Amino acid sequence: PPSMMYSLTLVVCTILFCVASLSNARIYNVRKDVDVRVPSRSDQWLRDPSSVLNNLNMNVSTPSVVNVLTYGAKGDGVADDTPAFQAALNEMNSQGGGIVFAPRGLFRFNGNITIPRAVTLQGTYNAPPSHQGFEDGSKLLPDVGTVFLVYGGAKQMNGPPFITIRADATLRGVTIFYPDQVRAGIPIPYPYAISMYEDNPALYDTELVNPYQAIYAVGAARHYIARVQGQPLFMGIFVDSTYDIGRIENVHWNPWFSMEITLFNWQLANGRAFVIARSDWEYVLNTFAFGYNIGYHFVESATGVCNGNFVGIGADNCYTSIQIDAAAPYGLLITNAEFTSFNGPDPTEIVVGANNTGKVQFVNSAFWGPGHQIAKIYGKGVVGFDSCTFCQWNADKTGRAAIQVYGGSVIIQGSEFQQAYPQVYLDASINRAVVMGNLITGPLNITNKKVGQDRVQIMGNAIGDGNGF
Repeated sequence: PPSMMYSLTLVVCTILFCVASLSNARIYNVRKDVDVRVPSRSDQWLRDPSSVLNNLNMNVSTPSVVNVLTYGAKGDGVADDTPAFQAALNEMNSQGGGIVFAPRGLFRFNGNITIPRAVTLQGTYNAPPSHQGFEDGSKLLPDVGTVFLVYGGAKQMNGPPFITIRADATLRGVTIFYPDQVRAGIPIPYPYAISMYEDNPALYDTELVNPYQAIYAVGAARHYIARVQGQPLFMGIFVDSTYDIGRIENVHWNPWFSMEITLFNWQLANGRAFVIARSDWEYVLNTFAFGYNIGYHFVESATGVCNGNFVGIGADNCYTSIQIDAAAPYGLLITNAEFTSFNGPDPTEIVVGANNTGKVQFVNSAFWGPGHQIAKIYGKGVVGFDSCTFCQWNADKTGRAAIQVYGGSVIIQGSEFQQAYPQVYLDASINRAVVMGNLITGPLNITNKKVGQDRVQIMGNAIGDGNGF
């Protein structure tokens, strides 16, 4: 029929047009007044794939995985394996990327190494290794799996890091140990164990047994730090100048290397577990710190402050669990957290500094330990508590309120105060406050020195005996 012939003709013409277009393979400028025709790179790939491959820094004929022993590493704990590791890493980079495998052994490093772009340095572990034997001193060195023994950098706190992870590079599956670090007394300063910078550096499945400073992620957009454990003595993780979302997951700092009284007291007085300056939406999940002066410290640097999402974070036995010197107006969003403070001159779970102008929000979080107070809030920002549990405070029996507000604004709602001590103190210098819909143990004991009823709303709080501490 004519209609069928017309349809077939249309199909044939369409096919011929597509074939002609593919053969020309031209891309036209979107501006109609300019007739600029640029040959498509995909057209070059179709015509001559080898010419494209020859221009790439990728040699598909060479192995994608090499063993560092092939490059002269000994792994005997005596010979310096720094040159062999760097040679293997550089070779993989020159071939377009790949994996440098370090088998089980004690690899000694007198110097520093850099993991270049698109290269992974892989040890034997696919999960963070354990620390058995260090607490009681029965083990002098890690003796299983891939172990890096770091001898360089002693007393050079600001020296070059042991390992630098560059763009698209990864370190995974190793134990890092400093044999000359003291187990008793004042710890010896060292540079950072690991530095991450440029885009997409990654660190997985690693134990940093006893670094003085562990991880430095500055200028490291989309850094990814996951499943890392150890006892950093002075600094755990420092983040700054991160302009695209960084991620930190399942990092656990605990005193497995040494709890000798002098060393551990020094760590309590000086150590900080997580310090975050400028980071645009840092995502932090399931992290923990035990035994530091400050568990989580948010600071302002020359490049700015942090806003981020923090879920399942915890700090135990820290003089101050979380200290916020500065936060972005978009907020620090802290959910499902647990904080415990009971040591130090003024044990406090939360301190918000006088220079803060940003937003801090705690949701479904718990605060306990026989400390002095839950929170001391200064500055001009807004701090919120929603569905939180306040277990213990006023341990020195001086009549301290759980939450003390000296500046800015506060919202406390839907939370529980489990002790029959003063709940909230509102200073005359605050901006606004809402204390609403909370469960109160004992009598309602809120001190409000702010003049102006429209500035402070206290309502709907249920009092009773409670069943907490």
